[in-house]
Amino acid sequence: MVEEGADLLDIGGESTRPGSKPLDLTEELRRVIPVIESLVQRTDVPISIDTYKSSVAGEALQSGAEIVNDISGLHFDPSLAEVAAAQKAALVLMHIRGTPETMQKDPHYDSLFSEILHFLWESIRRAESAGVAPDQILIDPGIGFGKTLEHNLLLLKHLSEFRILGKPLLLGTSRKSFIGKILNTTEISERLEGTLASIAIGVLNGAHVIRCHDVLQAKKVIAVADAIRLAGS
Repeated sequence: MVEEGADLLDIGGESTRPGSKPLDLTEELRRVIPVIESLVQRTDVPISIDTYKSSVAGEALQSGAEIVNDISGLHFDPSLAEVAAAQKAALVLMHIRGTPETMQKDPHYDSLFSEILHFLWESIRRAESAGVAPDQILIDPGIGFGKTLEHNLLLLKHLSEFRILGKPLLLGTSRKSFIGKILNTTEISERLEGTLASIAIGVLNGAHVIRCHDVLQAKKVIAVADAIRLAGS
């Protein structure tokens, strides 16, 4: 991924796919810490730890990670904010409805954007109150995390709405099931073109950071989308 142009690496030990169950703390640490320790010796690219557990985040930051990517936006373990602040780490705050195990069981919103914005505003408030520097916080609308196909499409179409929060926006659409639904395929290997289309639209609509699997292809798409976005500016 680094050779293909990745600007950072996001390391996670617990699956957060729809229906997945929580992972034991000891097992999560066993999976991620050796990987982080190895990577920091092999690359200068910043390492992100994908966890919502404060103890895992703390160990990962001690081992060389510089970013914490929390799918719960500090709603599962609010003390993670203090850990990030103490280590002066960057913090990604994502929106989720429910938990990974329950989030895709008929997700419903009375007002999609206002509810997600309120959730992320509260996440930002918790982070800054704990001492995380305002310029160290990113937000993520949580594509696929407690959203229907229509919700995901609306979030991508109106992504610029999240600018009101005043934070850089991270977007993760790569290989997700909503793309398979649009393309009428259950094969992950057949989601590349759909992923790249969603990335281009995300960049045009204000995404600052793209989380993806297919780095080489995504970098090319981002370069073209950025050129279009910046034309005439």
